[in-house]
Amino acid sequence: MSDLALGEALLAARLLALAPVQLGGICLRGGGPAREVVLEALRGHLADVPWRRLPLGIDDESLLGGIDVAASLRARSPVVRRGLLAGAAGGVIVAPMAERLREHVAGCLAQVLDGAGAFALVLLDDGANDERPPAALLDRMAFDIDLSAVAALDHTPPPATAIPFDAVATDEAALSALAGTSVALGIESLRPVLCALAAARAHAALHGRTALAEDDLQAAARLVLAPRATRLPASEEPPAEQAPADTPGDATDEPILGDQPPQDLVLAAALAAIPPDLLARLSSGTARRAGSGGSAGRKTRSRLRGRPLGARAGMPRGGARLALVDTLRAAVPWQGLRRTEADDNARIVVHKADLRVRRFEQRAGAVTVFCVDASGSAAAARLGEAKGAIQLMLAQAYVERSEVALIALRGAGAEVLLPPTRSLTRARRELAALPGGGGTPLAAGIHAAHALAEAVAARGRTPFCVFLTDGKANVDANGSPGRSAATADAEAAARALARSACAAVVVDIAPHPGAEARKLAETMHARYLPLPLADARALERAVTAARRAPASA
Repeated sequence: MSDLALGEALLAARLLALAPVQLGGICLRGGGPAREVVLEALRGHLADVPWRRLPLGIDDESLLGGIDVAASLRARSPVVRRGLLAGAAGGVIVAPMAERLREHVAGCLAQVLDGAGAFALVLLDDGANDERPPAALLDRMAFDIDLSAVAALDHTPPPATAIPFDAVATDEAALSALAGTSVALGIESLRPVLCALAAARAHAALHGRTALAEDDLQAAARLVLAPRATRLPASEEPPAEQAPADTPGDATDEPILGDQPPQDLVLAAALAAIPPDLLARLSSGTARRAGSGGSAGRKTRSRLRGRPLGARAGMPRGGARLALVDTLRAAVPWQGLRRTEADDNARIVVHKADLRVRRFEQRAGAVTVFCVDASGSAAAARLGEAKGAIQLMLAQAYVERSEVALIALRGAGAEVLLPPTRSLTRARRELAALPGGGGTPLAAGIHAAHALAEAVAARGRTPFCVFLTDGKANVDANGSPGRSAATADAEAAARALARSACAAVVVDIAPHPGAEARKLAETMHARYLPLPLADARALERAVTAARRAPASA
């Protein structure tokens, strides 16, 4: 995501006001005065349309409409209540804390955005680290703007509109240039291309043009396509051509901008809008994608605790709780058919099919399993790095609901020295005097990490394995010395870990990283990090970054 200047963010707000339905909406990441300035400008531009606020814990009846239970009981007949989305057509919906929107609510919003009752959606993203709003909504919105680094409020307001949005025509060349730029930046969805085309038309209308110009396409590339880039385009240098004979004026003539292909100009504008740090992360393949998994564990459904979800049909047993209001809402429409003349009109007849139970969602705890090569003369330094990294990660354990474990590889086998724990005191006591030396039973270490990861997953938590090794095994799975047999056993254990789909990273801590650790990482489908001179803090940062990076990196 690009750190756009405040002036660009205000330009995006002005374009959204010109075509709110065509552009879908805007996501503003980060709080502070900059976001308030953009929101205030957007309210001023869209003052004549209704604005509605989407509560974070909204239920289905309030969102989609349904039976008003209290009014139906008073009227003794079904009374329909309109939902928030029913009157949102042509208006604006503001969703605070959008990074916590439930998937069900996001799906309903996306369905309406795709339909006839479309509206402009404003997502306020206050997420930390890798928390993002649902990808289904971001894909349907033209603008995704990061204001967290914008401190100065000095800006130049965009010009006033001169012509309506519908007065601007489009053409095949403009769409082709935007589509080619999208492919070059690795944008897989087609929706951003259509949003970019709408943004280019709005930019032309803002400047009083009825036809698209290169400036309009470049603005659309900066605002819409650049924040969604997932890779750098392949560099293709044209072959050098023989310079023509000198003619009068050739030495002083400037190149004509219009002679360049439109796609090259649009792509150059998009690349210029991407900050250098994002370029570095993209080139190394570790850029964070919208909606990617983070440091915490995966989300799981629960019957007892967690974030409330919508109710579902079911029996209140096995720990499930009865959703009384949802049950009454399901039973009220059928009362005219279920009652007889002998029934008391004040009674509500509830059938088994009307019963609804509550659902909750909670994020499973994450367990980072360190498997440390404690063999040889460098064991003391390696264990020291692992000790420091474990203590640093434990400091964030309560925030991220994570635990750590430690397995040492030495002698003829592997030993679990520290089972999964969040106790910093216990970890320090167990890590105080870890022995080292002996051979490198890499296969035994991978087997031990695999077994511990399966035990962690069986308890509903998310394992993540970290192997600190140079990849040079010299003790086989039976504890016998022999480099060839040890290497074969280690590869077999790595393949077994890969089949389990357990996320892992191999940290090459050899003084001169070689091919052994890289090959081991490829075999177990893990990330490879050459870190020969790592201290505790560098190791902790590398592991955290690898754990938060997308699986496809």
